[in-house]
Amino acid sequence: MRSKDCGRHDDNRQLAKRISLAVVGFLIVLAVVIFLVWAILHPAKPHFILQDVTIYAFNLTPPNYLTSNMQITLASKNPNDRVGIYYQKLDVLASYRNQQITLPTLIPRTYQGHEDVTIWSPFLLGNDVPVAPFLVVGLNQDMNAGMVLLKIKVFGQLKWKVGTWISGRYQMNVNCPAYISFSDRTKAVQVGLAMKYQLVQSCSVDISLD
Repeated sequence: MRSKDCGRHDDNRQLAKRISLAVVGFLIVLAVVIFLVWAILHPAKPHFILQDVTIYAFNLTPPNYLTSNMQITLASKNPNDRVGIYYQKLDVLASYRNQQITLPTLIPRTYQGHEDVTIWSPFLLGNDVPVAPFLVVGLNQDMNAGMVLLKIKVFGQLKWKVGTWISGRYQMNVNCPAYISFSDRTKAVQVGLAMKYQLVQSCSVDISLD
């Protein structure tokens, strides 16, 4: 009986070993297939365009407070014909010379299908935001010259979707220049008390591992 028991024990051990090797082999093959699919379908990063900016308020008050309230229209296109994009979390804000001048506005989670275009129109609000004294000088100079360069920034996370497979999270940073003219009113359309600037400005997009 003992000899038979040992034989059965050895058989069970060999069977468990074979099953383990088969599972490991399957996982390796699956990983290789996913890697090859990923390499072949290597996704292109989305294209962002700042279509317009509507300025409701943009003024300085003593000693160094800036109020800047605006609405932007931002378009994103997925250029991939086989890869979808999950935008997990996106925050949008406006800055002037690298200083944030509005609060971040959260864009809801969005799925973007193959070659789809998504358009967002968030409001960016910044009431009585204190700015550095040297920026006040620069901003006054820009406004007197008639042109202010703002940066509309988008930062957040995305995931790629290939078939039923979804990647890990990637960090995305988008930078959109917005040239606002305060001297040439022909470059804007008056909307009530606001001024709407048609820009159609391409944005830079950086994607990196989270």
